[in-house]
Amino acid sequence: MTLAELSPRYEEAAKLLRARLRELRQAAAEEKDPDALWHLKRRIAELTPILTQMNELAELTAHYYERGYYRNEKYTL
Repeated sequence: MTLAELSPRYEEAAKLLRARLRELRQAAAEEKDPDALWHLKRRIAELTPILTQMNELAELTAHYYERGYYRNEKYTL
């Protein structure tokens, strides 16, 4: 499997994660219990960087083999 073939999988995972974050934010907006709200906000804070990384990896793997594509130094050896 090439990196270009992985890109759609990262995009699909990011799509699912975006949907989950939307659900958590909606639940947090409706939550009255401070303890439950804290747990929801913590979960949102944990998932947000994962979504960012998935988006970055989807972009990187989609264009990795293109000549002249600027690669993020974060993911180079």
